[in-house]
Amino acid sequence: YIIISKVRCKLTDDLGDVDFEDPGNTGDDEGWETEDEMEAEAEQDDSDLTFSKHSGSVFCVSLDPATNSMAVTGGEDDKAFVWRVSDGEVLLECTGHKDSVTCAVFSHDSSLVATADMSGLIKVWKVENKEEIWSFEVGDLEWLEWHPCAPVLLAGTDDGNVWMWKIPSGECKTFQSAACQATTGKILPDGKRAVVGYEDGTVRVWDLKQGNAIHVIKGQDGHQGALTSLACNKDGTLVLTGSVDGHAKLINTATGKVGVIGSFSVNGDKDEEETNSVESVGFCKTLPLIAVAYLEGTLAIYDLSTHVLRHRCQHEAGIVHLQWEESSSVVSTCCLDGKLRLWDARSGNLVSEFRGHTAEILDFTVNREASVAVTASGDSQAKVFCLQRPDR
Repeated sequence: YIIISKVRCKLTDDLGDVDFEDPGNTGDDEGWETEDEMEAEAEQDDSDLTFSKHSGSVFCVSLDPATNSMAVTGGEDDKAFVWRVSDGEVLLECTGHKDSVTCAVFSHDSSLVATADMSGLIKVWKVENKEEIWSFEVGDLEWLEWHPCAPVLLAGTDDGNVWMWKIPSGECKTFQSAACQATTGKILPDGKRAVVGYEDGTVRVWDLKQGNAIHVIKGQDGHQGALTSLACNKDGTLVLTGSVDGHAKLINTATGKVGVIGSFSVNGDKDEEETNSVESVGFCKTLPLIAVAYLEGTLAIYDLSTHVLRHRCQHEAGIVHLQWEESSSVVSTCCLDGKLRLWDARSGNLVSEFRGHTAEILDFTVNREASVAVTASGDSQAKVFCLQRPDR
């Protein structure tokens, strides 16, 4: 899945308090670069195409799952665009939103695209005829996701509710919980269950048909802070969770038990852990490896079988998002320093680094063949990078 969590908006808000032009900040906050330095580096633009239709920060990007030939981006300008990756031509302009578009995702067959803004206005568009076919308004939106094999849409909101709609009929079901934000969510591969993380650190596994919570993970087993990210393995038997409490946890979706792996942390200092949010997590598709990305700039690679930390891949700035390639042990990361990096999880070595943005990258996605990455940035641009490497 490709969903922008509110964490990324939080990161953008945090950046508003940083004066990139003040050299004094670079001494106190190691890893931050001045705006001039970022622009100088961006003169080396490794991208093959730049999409510049947005007039504000671009918060989210997704590729259409059927062909990987179309991208959808949403931004601060209250708009989303569906555009062709090969040449940047706009295929559909999604207008009518009242706030920043923070979620924009294609349905499983790429026939529909859903766009949603922070105020909770959700719209669904038919790509072929460029028409809006459905809209609905909820509370402040946290995340949005399509069902993996049906025209069904799920959304989590600030009031703790999770909504599910059939599209375009609008038939609706809600999954209610304690009045705290449903900060992140994911439908499991079986299409029958969803895992939702909440602001209070609780994780719930929901039965989508019956509408009840199958498992509730909280207290010592749960997190001690808001959930930021979720990922599941290929068969949906395991879910990896990340939180602002600096930990990642592994949950068995059949039993609801937190496995013996327990929680990961990048260091042993409890105080540091509490300030080192986990921003993104993921399972390797080809090897028993897990990746955990931290706000302080560490990408940690763990062995799923032995629970041992294999590598620490250090970044110059905070990591926003990670994604494993579909058929290799390469994991990609995007950063607050505006760079996209590819890492070999077997060796822990940096494979490639791509520049071109003049501000933080807030989201990115890689196509199935791992030949193209599309990024979304605070510099109001989306870029397409060719990831072809000598080993291919």
